[in-house]
Amino acid sequence: MKKGLCLLALLLVSAGAGAQPAWVARSNQNTRYVLEEQARFLPEEASSNGLAQYDGLAMDLGPQLTERRLVSNQALIEELQKRLSQEKDPNVRQDLDILIGSLERDSQMLRLRQKYLLFYVDTPGVIFGGMQVLLNDQTPPERRAKAVELLQRYVGLAPGIRPLTELAKDRFAERRSPGLLGPTRLSVEDSVANAKTYVQGIRQLFQKYKIDGAESALSALEVQVTDYVQWEKNNVLPVARADFKMPPELYAFTLKQWGIDIEPDQLIQGALLEFMETRAALQQLAPLVAREKGFQVTEYPRVVALLKREKIPNNRLESEYQERNRQIEVVIRREKLVALPARPMQVRLASEAESAAQPAPHMDPPPLANNHGEQGTFVLPVSVANQEYDDFNFPGATWTVSAHEGRPGHELQFTAMVERGVSLARVLYARNSVNVEGWALYAEAEMLPHHPLDGQLVALQMRLLRAARAFLDPMLNLGRITPEEARRILLEEVAVSPAMAKQEIDRYTFRHPGQAGTYFYGYTRILQLRMQTELLLGRKFDRLRFNNFLLDQGLLPPDLMERAVNEVFIPGQ
Repeated sequence: MKKGLCLLALLLVSAGAGAQPAWVARSNQNTRYVLEEQARFLPEEASSNGLAQYDGLAMDLGPQLTERRLVSNQALIEELQKRLSQEKDPNVRQDLDILIGSLERDSQMLRLRQKYLLFYVDTPGVIFGGMQVLLNDQTPPERRAKAVELLQRYVGLAPGIRPLTELAKDRFAERRSPGLLGPTRLSVEDSVANAKTYVQGIRQLFQKYKIDGAESALSALEVQVTDYVQWEKNNVLPVARADFKMPPELYAFTLKQWGIDIEPDQLIQGALLEFMETRAALQQLAPLVAREKGFQVTEYPRVVALLKREKIPNNRLESEYQERNRQIEVVIRREKLVALPARPMQVRLASEAESAAQPAPHMDPPPLANNHGEQGTFVLPVSVANQEYDDFNFPGATWTVSAHEGRPGHELQFTAMVERGVSLARVLYARNSVNVEGWALYAEAEMLPHHPLDGQLVALQMRLLRAARAFLDPMLNLGRITPEEARRILLEEVAVSPAMAKQEIDRYTFRHPGQAGTYFYGYTRILQLRMQTELLLGRKFDRLRFNNFLLDQGLLPPDLMERAVNEVFIPGQ
């Protein structure tokens, strides 16, 4: 055996069907130990990951929450370090390192937020998200029945439990200090504006799944949320900050939490170059699309605008995307791009409340522990803040959006993790936005040559958007560009709708600062790894095997993925 292979056997994840490897079962015991401890604070998250014993339990918003979580994390770290010192299997050792690293980063983020920020949560949005865990198509009826118990806990109708809205107010008061930054004004205004929609969305979920016994809790929720909104106006808005920028130390660590392990300036420079090159490619392709469609204009923003006029009605969107995915799967099999599951992909439109909570196309992942055949679902919103999208509901867009959210993108990535025996540590605790979104954008690139011309143009437009995100997000948060300037770039240069531009600016400034750059960064890391592998293997390079290997590794971060390819995949070829 060549030197290095024995060290890097730890990176090799089970690559196919069959019995679960013994090391995965042992590693999962360590991960379940962490999951169960963390479930004391966030049982809804454990429930969403398939641990049904936590159904109906509500999150902990009790006194000294941050301090108690830090103590819990430290105890977990010490126990895992003890197990690591006794563990011989290199795979299990690697997973223990992943768990310890995740807990250490979580503790560092808790300390930074404690250092800089007041405690504030969008409680109505949190409650809606918690109810969605149980009230969805993938949850079995016997688990959905626990939704009444969960709502009763949220509103304080369960014995010995206070309403979540009151606990949230207490935590805000507990941490209130002149030296700490309040939430952004935009985030509070967003919470106030969406509160009624969340309450209506929860009521609609109970009606959809015909869950009885919730009326008293629903009525209590309406009263409590109305009171909470008034409390936000009276107590939170006065201390909210108009300047959305985070303290530099906090923003830098936030990037790392999302998976971006380079400095912001390096990310900006790479993204600006990609933006210029992609914009040039768009301008080269736009006249060809215009000629094919009979358009009299050739500038890509105007060509995209004309393509959007062929709008797909909302009542046909699901069927159109399902058909598009079937066409894409034919290409995937013909071109031998990646192995596909036998079952069809699921897609649906988002409700109004879902669109308020997550106003962009996304994939709802399946339970990643105790999965009993549930699968992810591609969810497509049609509006945000009463503005309709025109970015996803025309034929040219369906190709790349389906490739990203469906197959071979997110849906396939998560299905592969469920079906191929990947350890829970690599699914749940190695996971970050870079290794998730990087794969999906790479999947778009794999499919792009096989789209019709209009589909190729929109695929490049979406790649332009990802490059724009990677320099707009850090530039906004470092104070180098204004939201108005960023909006102009999105509308005029990237050619997105006003609704899309709004949700993009919201994403960069208060919804998920730092996350937007992960698409571009993860994509470039995979491209670099792919090219290095092709150069080393030459004619022996097999794209199908390479892509399958990436999926088989679960959600390893880029540096560990590179080691796996270099020291396991390449020698194996």
